[in-house]
Amino acid sequence: MAWRIGVVGATGAVGQTLLAVLAERKFPVSELRLLATQRSAGTEVVWGGERLRVQPTGPGAFDGLEICFLAVPGARVSRELAPLAVQAGAVVIDKGSAFRLDPGVPLVVPEVNAGLLRSGPGIVASPNCTTIPLVLCLDPLRRLAGLRRVVVSTYQSASGAGHSGLEELAAGVQAAAAGRPVPRHVFPRPLAQNVVPQCDAFGESGYTAEEWKLIRETRKILAMPDLRLTATAVRVPVPVGHGESVAVETERPCTPGEARAVLAAAGVRVHDLEDPTGYPTPADVAGSDVAHVGRVRQDLGDPSGLHFWVVGDNLRKGAATNAAQIAEALIRL
Repeated sequence: MAWRIGVVGATGAVGQTLLAVLAERKFPVSELRLLATQRSAGTEVVWGGERLRVQPTGPGAFDGLEICFLAVPGARVSRELAPLAVQAGAVVIDKGSAFRLDPGVPLVVPEVNAGLLRSGPGIVASPNCTTIPLVLCLDPLRRLAGLRRVVVSTYQSASGAGHSGLEELAAGVQAAAAGRPVPRHVFPRPLAQNVVPQCDAFGESGYTAEEWKLIRETRKILAMPDLRLTATAVRVPVPVGHGESVAVETERPCTPGEARAVLAAAGVRVHDLEDPTGYPTPADVAGSDVAHVGRVRQDLGDPSGLHFWVVGDNLRKGAATNAAQIAEALIRL
């Protein structure tokens, strides 16, 4: 059986990656309808050997669709369009933040909580690009030894801010090499040859919106609303790939070897099984659809403490691939 699919935001970084992922995974598509706001409508995109014109999200845009992906930045557009698509009969898979913390909307990483899809939801939310690789690691560790506390520092690439972020990084690298001032429009400080400890705007208690996303989404996915979790989100001058340094305090002591084994069994790619220098980097994992882990080690002062490094392609498993896997899980129901 093939499905009538819509993609809103097909010209953006995540939307373009989603189209590539759907083709790679041979998702059964009988119709692919590309949609966008008026600004991008009329653009042509090649998919499956066909040249498809991006249509505006006006009246009737969602009629006949069975699955609709929303790959748009911000929450406002998703809040406007998702109900229209659901009313037209489609299941919406939203990559944005609009519905992630809505108690009536499942927030899904299929390897962790695909069972939530059995309720037949009209809208499914896909988590933030740092949340996904983190929960892929925390869930098996929770099953192994329980979770008491988690401290995360993220190292997030420029593509987390979309095409404009990538363009500003590239322009900044060229400017720095030529001795010119580094441009700054997308990021709060120049990113080229720099590290910026701010992703998104500041909010409660000095934490940024990106840090709160990671905290709240992780708690929801793991169904641990009281999990002691804190985060610091940092932007780094890397095109693609988010890294995370994670410190976990478990309820029961477990060894690094036990942690590596349970992570590998859960589908996480563990790089330091034999060689500690085998750790993954963003450049290593670009194009990959799994979470990659290295530097798994015991806390020197706490037998219940573990530290590890996790990296994921933020455009693929951190966004597009997870959404495609949600759709695959839906059509298997």
